[in-house]
Amino acid sequence: MFRFIFIVLVLLVFTSRGIMAQVLEPAEGKVEIVQDERITQLADKYQKMSLNNPEIDGYRVQIFFDSGSNSKNAAANIKSGFEVVYPEIKSYLSYKEPYYRIRVGDFHTLIEAVGFQKKIAIEYPNAFPVKDKIVK
Repeated sequence: MFRFIFIVLVLLVFTSRGIMAQVLEPAEGKVEIVQDERITQLADKYQKMSLNNPEIDGYRVQIFFDSGSNSKNAAANIKSGFEVVYPEIKSYLSYKEPYYRIRVGDFHTLIEAVGFQKKIAIEYPNAFPVKDKIVK
């Protein structure tokens, strides 16, 4: 046992001499980017397309959906009530036959949408996250 410990210590001493961090001085230099001109054209085209279509795939939390004779008024009331409590979160009223629905938020990930759903679970127990086109 003593022999094993001795060998390990000797190996550590000899190998630690070779392990030294190198400190390099920051060098000043020049970076030249060589790329095909079509890459720049493609980037410009993408930027123009993004300006024309500001929506991307994301998530919202649906807090209401209903059909019937009074569903439009009920949706409007739910939307205005939500906006009073959460003025910083955008809400959207939409109609997709036969349902009026209220969706809220512009979340980039499902985790963000679920987190907000849990935050509003007491006021809106039937809320659930849905995939939707969101504003950037």
